[in-house]
Amino acid sequence: MTDKTMTLITELTNIPSPTGQTREVITFIHDTLSTYGYQPARDNKGGLTVAVQGKNNQQQRYITAHIDTLGAMVRAIKPDGRLKIDLVGGFRFNSIEGEYCTIHTQSGKTITGTILMHQTSVHVYKDAGTAERNQENMEVRLDEKTFSKEETEKLGIQVGDFISFEPRTCLTDSGFIKSRHLDDKVSAAILMRFLMTYAKDQTELPYTTYFYFSNNEEIGYGGNANIPKEVVEYLAVDMGAMGDDQQTDEHSVSICVKDASGPYHLGLRNHFVQLCEQNHIPYQLDIYPYYGSDASAAMRAGADVKHGLIGAGIDASHAFERTHTDSVKATSNLVTAYLYSQLSI
Repeated sequence: MTDKTMTLITELTNIPSPTGQTREVITFIHDTLSTYGYQPARDNKGGLTVAVQGKNNQQQRYITAHIDTLGAMVRAIKPDGRLKIDLVGGFRFNSIEGEYCTIHTQSGKTITGTILMHQTSVHVYKDAGTAERNQENMEVRLDEKTFSKEETEKLGIQVGDFISFEPRTCLTDSGFIKSRHLDDKVSAAILMRFLMTYAKDQTELPYTTYFYFSNNEEIGYGGNANIPKEVVEYLAVDMGAMGDDQQTDEHSVSICVKDASGPYHLGLRNHFVQLCEQNHIPYQLDIYPYYGSDASAAMRAGADVKHGLIGAGIDASHAFERTHTDSVKATSNLVTAYLYSQLSI
């Protein structure tokens, strides 16, 4: 199962999908799952729902993963033809310094470039190492012959064009996967893989379950609408945050007990722990201090559900991320155990 999941992760990370421009990746998921007999439905915001009928249709579950990623937009075209950028999502300019990128023009044409400090050359700029990494100092150097605003405009580039970052997805012999946008395409791949397996096995779920691929999570309102009134449990599958004072690692599934929105439902959290212990799934409990999820967005919107959050442990979140097949497997196993379990108490 893990090999196919890793293939899906690679396919997903290589489809550009900054928040606001997610149609291509949603179409990929739609078309892939349609071949397995599902009838995925798009909502008005562009997200995708796959409904799976279960034994109990009076009490239902809702599980999400988001496919939108960090990215940028063209903020302005500078007099020398280079681009000023505006960030999409919560990350820092220093995390994209030196990254290859693609500008997606209104006409559909794409143009490549590199994100750099204006004061990059140490042979010219005394403050190359000390200048602040911010909107004023960072720019996109286009891979085109352009030396003026007018020449760049003739390429078809304009304010508001989306900018995606090169993922550089790499699988190592030691079992690591490193890439941009593992948040949250690891989880999307896990849900897709579950649905592919379910279509072949046809082992009926105990509860009707909605699988939602959300496309606005990075800006705070991914999975907060279109939740049927019969839904009683809501699980967001997203990344587990690693760092100082964190227990999350790259070899287990992370169960979030609290993030910036507050505590997650205690009964559902305890249910995840019990499932991990019963099924010998390595896990960690953790608090993510500067974090929000589809589930927390649903709670802010007023959803009357038990909400939970689990995910693979991912290092260097919102930068050049990494996880291990161990963590992907543990998360997949907990998702499967949960979906076949009885409701939490």
